[in-house]
Amino acid sequence: MSSLFLYINNQFLPATDGSLPVSDLSIQRGYALFDYLKVVNGIPLYVDDHLDRLFHSAEQLHLPIIHTREALKDIIRQLMQHNHQPHSGIRITLTGGNSPDGYSIATPNLIISQSPLQLPTPEAVERGIKLMTYPHQRQLPHVKTTDYVMAIWLQLQVKEQGADDILYYNEASISECPRANIFMVKEGKLITPAQNILKGVIRKHVLQLAADMLPVEERDIPLQELKLAEEVFITSTTKQVLPVRQVDEVVLFKEGPGRITTQLLHLLQEQQAAQYKQAATV
Repeated sequence: MSSLFLYINNQFLPATDGSLPVSDLSIQRGYALFDYLKVVNGIPLYVDDHLDRLFHSAEQLHLPIIHTREALKDIIRQLMQHNHQPHSGIRITLTGGNSPDGYSIATPNLIISQSPLQLPTPEAVERGIKLMTYPHQRQLPHVKTTDYVMAIWLQLQVKEQGADDILYYNEASISECPRANIFMVKEGKLITPAQNILKGVIRKHVLQLAADMLPVEERDIPLQELKLAEEVFITSTTKQVLPVRQVDEVVLFKEGPGRITTQLLHLLQEQQAAQYKQAATV
């Protein structure tokens, strides 16, 4: 199998040939951001939402993006033509640049890559996942940085506990998983944390879809309240709407996910199918 192509600083080349100088702040200090979007049937989904977040993150980290939104869309189209991956993920990474002193921001390096993507199977959705909770607050939670040190450091503990992912929390409230937002259904309402989180693209669309079904609240959720919820699920570009079967020692369901979770997953899938069908006819 031939190597996939990537885009780096105005050129397309095999991913195996891509490189950065060791002086780049992403290597020296872990200073970089990224965004990640999904391609279905050759159509990138929610592109404008992802670019909104990319430009917001870049502004927050003081990293200029020299390309316009349309230029970035064109680069993505060209990369897809190189790679022929109809079901895949596109990752846009912006680094801190080749720093002269290992500490000062320099001209960012832009990398856009593509890789195969596998979404949760129907069996995985039916089974749901187990979350292990851990007290932690990410730095700059509103920015999609490349800092996943805590999540990666915890992987051994996750495996020891037979969990699938981590849920961060503090004394007042849960916040998020390292790569997903979290929701609960309680007393006929859909509730999700409002602060100290990265507001995901799928989170945004689930909130919009849910608004026609039931009352929606964005507020603090104490960990103990979450464990009393009727339904819990997480959302992300790669996980879609994924039910949570268990949080720590508390089992939330044994015989399949709840009605609201299932309905929202179906509505999201329908929305995405309509989006790529519309794009394919343009």
